[in-house]
Amino acid sequence: MFAYYCDLALRSFKRNKVLTALMVLAIALGIGASMTTLAVFHILSGDPIPAKSSKLFYVQLDPAAMDGFIAGEEPSEQVTRFDAEALLRDKRGDRQAFMTGGSVGIEPQTSGMDPFYADARYTTADFFEMFATPFLYGSGWSKTQDDRRERVAVISKELNDKVFGGGNSVGKTLRVNMNDFRILGVLDKWRPTPRFYDMNSDRYGELEQVFLPFTVSRDLDMNRSGSMDCWDDDKVSSDPEGNTGVNQPCVWLQYWVQLDTPAKAEEYRRYLTNYSDQQRASGRYQRPTNVRLRNVMEWLDYNKVVPGDVRLQMWLAFGFLLVCLLNTVGLLLAKFLRRSSEIGVRRALGASRRAIFAQCLVEAGAVGLAGGILGLGLAWLGLWAVRQQPASYAELAHLDPVMLMMTFVLAIVASLLAGLLPAWSACQVAPAIQLKSQ
Repeated sequence: MFAYYCDLALRSFKRNKVLTALMVLAIALGIGASMTTLAVFHILSGDPIPAKSSKLFYVQLDPAAMDGFIAGEEPSEQVTRFDAEALLRDKRGDRQAFMTGGSVGIEPQTSGMDPFYADARYTTADFFEMFATPFLYGSGWSKTQDDRRERVAVISKELNDKVFGGGNSVGKTLRVNMNDFRILGVLDKWRPTPRFYDMNSDRYGELEQVFLPFTVSRDLDMNRSGSMDCWDDDKVSSDPEGNTGVNQPCVWLQYWVQLDTPAKAEEYRRYLTNYSDQQRASGRYQRPTNVRLRNVMEWLDYNKVVPGDVRLQMWLAFGFLLVCLLNTVGLLLAKFLRRSSEIGVRRALGASRRAIFAQCLVEAGAVGLAGGILGLGLAWLGLWAVRQQPASYAELAHLDPVMLMMTFVLAIVASLLAGLLPAWSACQVAPAIQLKSQ
């Protein structure tokens, strides 16, 4: 029976080509606009590390002075070096790491290749295990190597391809800021979106190319980047690099901890509260205890990683889709009512209202399928236009398999919804009146 309804729909389309084309175009425009914005929203709001996002937590403390204090406000978004090193020593989590970003000079040993700058991440040993970074060759460094301040490095696949021709460079020497570092590992392609572990850097940019032990980066006074907030003018240096010492009253480091169970997360939250109380008792902290412990998705929500204009564009696009559906309802209603005499004859020959209703919905679904195919092309065109924008997330704008399937599902469901009222009106046609008018 379904095949018969499809055949009737095809014949109907051939009889009303202009009307059919208008309906397909209306659906396609709405689908193209909505799927373009939905695809961008899907990319920007996704879980960057789904296997572990509920186990990784971002730590916030409030070590600042009382100047400017407002009760109930959020604590600092980063931690001091003193607190980061103290928390790391206590080892209260399953894994823990602190970090910051920077820029380093790379001096290739290959003849004919000029020195260049590369983005770097200064961190501690657990970084790679915590964030499940994929390795092409080798591995990260150990806590022992951290403690010994060994000059070791992990590099990205892109840097390995550029400097070492893509081969296994583990054990080779990388010249960084005029110092030799032994390569321990080469990361495979890894680009969490957004870059959740440091929301102070480009959230959708490329991965850092060099990963170095934090202690070594400070020993060599390597350039750092990112925000830094300081207080106590008597201790703060006019040179930002002079404020990275252990006892400087500045927050500039990101601290992450892995807690594998909800019970451990609650216990760690109590630990942070006790730690803050102790620091206030010692005179380091002045403000009332104010700690936060957010998992990955909570941290992203807090930082509002999806730009407001992207959300607005998505809602406007779905509003446009609704307008297109209303136009489609009117066109379907006009089309079905024009066939009242045909429907009346079919009813008189024994077709039930259910059969008429099903036939009309099949026609509406066929319109949606055609609109989805055309809408998919418009969505691809729209995403191409997004990729031409200067925003760092623009190059990520693509339709993945899930969004591809959703395009057709949305098109068919939308057209079926649009066809409900016209189909219901069509199946209410009284056969006697139609036969009498012939």
